[in-house]
Amino acid sequence: MGMVQEFIEKHPGKIVGVVLGLAFGWFAIKYGILKAIFVAVCAAAGFYIGKRLDEKVDFKDVFARLFGDR
Repeated sequence: MGMVQEFIEKHPGKIVGVVLGLAFGWFAIKYGILKAIFVAVCAAAGFYIGKRLDEKVDFKDVFARLFGDR
């Protein structure tokens, strides 16, 4: 097993964090901090929705909890 492959298998969270940090930094430099934050929020929302879809969560229940009677 190669050294790079072993590092990737042992530290996937660190690699994803570095890539996301670099992407956010690039967006902040290129487009400004507010637009970079907007892109990050959209990406986080997309991740959350995708995670819920993977878990087979019924979105009717989610919307009922969020927007139901309080």
